[in-house]
Amino acid sequence: MGNPETPLDLDGSAPDLDERFDEGVLDETVWWPYYLPHWSSRERSEARYSVAPEGLELLIDAETTPWSPEFDGGIRVSHLQTGELSGPVGSTVGQHRFRPDLVVREAQPERRLHLVRHGVIEVRMAAIRHPDVMVAFWPIGFEDEPERSGEICIAEISGSEIDDGGGLVGVGVKAQNDPRLSTEFEKVRVEGDLTDFHDYAVAWTPDELRFYIDHRWVKTVAQRIDYPVQLMLDVFEFPRGDGRRDLDALPHRLRVERVRTFPYAG
Repeated sequence: MGNPETPLDLDGSAPDLDERFDEGVLDETVWWPYYLPHWSSRERSEARYSVAPEGLELLIDAETTPWSPEFDGGIRVSHLQTGELSGPVGSTVGQHRFRPDLVVREAQPERRLHLVRHGVIEVRMAAIRHPDVMVAFWPIGFEDEPERSGEICIAEISGSEIDDGGGLVGVGVKAQNDPRLSTEFEKVRVEGDLTDFHDYAVAWTPDELRFYIDHRWVKTVAQRIDYPVQLMLDVFEFPRGDGRRDLDALPHRLRVERVRTFPYAG
């Protein structure tokens, strides 16, 4: 993978996933179109999306309801993930425990669709410039053991942090519930139109993670994450203080041209 400050060069590398979303239907042998449904339900957390020759669009529209009012308030989301693991109804076992009082509301079948352990993970997507919206690509530990829960944040972009000249892109590692990790996350200024397509990637070795935007190195995290992760791709709409939504701006569309993963060659 070379010197961390040199451009990320994937020419000649063979991906083990090269998803272009151009088949007209979502490949559910790879993508599970629900957002953490164990903390809510498949009905509430089901993604709204379209797939076409131009790629994937994840949508939040006027009919999108909050995915988990009990635990996450008025947040709306459209999301794809490549794994799923939870315990029985009433248990506390489930992926991405984002608050301590979570309990499983709908048990889910285990799915190991596309898990990655080291290598390169890359997305080409276009952000959304709206103050209520965030888009993100953030692989998380599959959590076959509870502490294997770290998050690799490849791109987290809030619409409120995009301006005419560029914007901020969050990258790094979030410990979540892995006591062996410490959170190292920062927002990197990127010039250019973030509502156009850009490449966001991580080169992940057993000893460190190097983050790239448009193949340019932006950050290194010298920590060990040595367990499989599943891909998490989504668009969020956050509630305003007065509870109103900007209906004139809908639908919010996260456009994704491709997702690729490359095995570790070290």
